[in-house]
Amino acid sequence: MPVVRAADAVEHELHGSVFTSYAAPASGSRELCAWRLEVPGRTTGIPHTVSKEEVLLVLSGRLSVTLSGGAAADGAFAGQGAGAAAGSSAEACAGDAIVVPAGTVLKIDNLDDQRASAWVTTSVGLEAVLADGSSIRPPWVR
Repeated sequence: MPVVRAADAVEHELHGSVFTSYAAPASGSRELCAWRLEVPGRTTGIPHTVSKEEVLLVLSGRLSVTLSGGAAADGAFAGQGAGAAAGSSAEACAGDAIVVPAGTVLKIDNLDDQRASAWVTTSVGLEAVLADGSSIRPPWVR
């Protein structure tokens, strides 16, 4: 069925955030994955290197995003100009999109008191490598 009802979306919790999966191979998608990310207030994210490009659209609240290493060294956050350094942080508010190149270290923090949410898309098979070298293959991309 091409419509995934909210009641059928699958919730996963990891590092204090909630990932509600709508599109993944488990729900019939062959190429793309999409989920709603809920980040509680005052949450410090875990830096991780993403194996595939991700795009986040902030739905509510404000997120502080840090991109470093890998492909992030080749570009800057949109709107910051060519002088933005790799490893720099930017804030993204409702309506803003964050493009995370494959091979980039990504860290997302919610510095505010209220919950923030984002719609996230990527390709099937995304893996995240943590600073200690361990790898996570999240269930919401399988």
